[in-house]
Amino acid sequence: MSEVFFSSVPRGLEGLLAEELRALGANEPRPVPGGVEWHGDWPTCWRANLESRLASRVLWRVGSGRYRGEADIYKLARSLTWTKWFTQDETIRVFVTARQSPLKSLEFITLRIKDAVCDHFRVACGSRPSVDTAHPMVRIYAFLDRDTVRLYLDTSGEPLYKRGSKPGTVEAPLKENLAVGILRLSGWRVDEPLADPMCGSGTLLIEAAKIVLDIAPGLGRQFAFEHLRGFDASAWAETRKAAEARRQPARALPIHGADIAGSQLRRARENLAAAGLESCVGLTKADLLECSPPATNGVMVTNPPYGVRVGEAEELKAFYSRLGDALKQRWPGWRCYLLSADMNLPRAIGLKASRRTPLFNGALECRLFEYRMVAGSLRAPRQ
Repeated sequence: MSEVFFSSVPRGLEGLLAEELRALGANEPRPVPGGVEWHGDWPTCWRANLESRLASRVLWRVGSGRYRGEADIYKLARSLTWTKWFTQDETIRVFVTARQSPLKSLEFITLRIKDAVCDHFRVACGSRPSVDTAHPMVRIYAFLDRDTVRLYLDTSGEPLYKRGSKPGTVEAPLKENLAVGILRLSGWRVDEPLADPMCGSGTLLIEAAKIVLDIAPGLGRQFAFEHLRGFDASAWAETRKAAEARRQPARALPIHGADIAGSQLRRARENLAAAGLESCVGLTKADLLECSPPATNGVMVTNPPYGVRVGEAEELKAFYSRLGDALKQRWPGWRCYLLSADMNLPRAIGLKASRRTPLFNGALECRLFEYRMVAGSLRAPRQ
């Protein structure tokens, strides 16, 4: 039986996610701002959670309808058969987002949907689920546009970019699915050398190694759909087993990371080890402005610093100027990709970007700048 799903993704990667979901068996994937709506059966939903490298969540649509006011939304939510999908012993949280909705308070809509779910359980079971805003067992999502509300149950649980292997709890500056999006936008092939000379905690390196070794990104974690009523555990076990069977053994790969900070390299080593990839990636303590590439050609991707505090502008301008010189002198033959929220980076770096792709790192608008390094070219006039 075909269901309707919505997979969210960092803005700027919707088209890539639609292609990925189609390859996983999704029907009619339709990119919209912030995600992809698609049709499919439950095994496809499982695969999307287990194998999508780009999606942040997979949401299952359980209801939709027109509304004029809060009462219409309450009525729709109250009419849904929540007791078919989870029990009153599971904790819930409701999330509401809106675009061009005439309603004034999303907080009030959130409360009314929560009331509708609890009222449904009270009538059906005599008791209601509790709310847990920190670690809910069931996440309910509502999306409102000008006159339509869509209600979803989350099938993922923790966001899918949380692969389940990193030991550290520090929030990474680059989420895993955005890192994969950058790799795909670069056109990097798995047989090409790859380098991240400002690798930080190693996110780009880990995701690249998983792509080469065909390691499904969700193999190290669990999902919310495993707790829904009617879940077919034996069929899911076969799906997971098939993904595990494709995993290639760890081996040395032409993937290289470097960082000037020893503390960052230690974090990268810890994260690679936790993912079972410590033997796959070479790490070196080095300064990007002075190090040489690990091969005569390949793809370099990195996330250089970009600051907003007082006094940082001039310091960054000097760094970018030296970075432009280093790329020109040391990285001929490489395709270089820099993610930055600094829209003046090309002027500061003194190189002409061959492509600028708008992306969002969380709420922060960025550009992925492409530089195809050829000896003796690309140096733009200083301004």
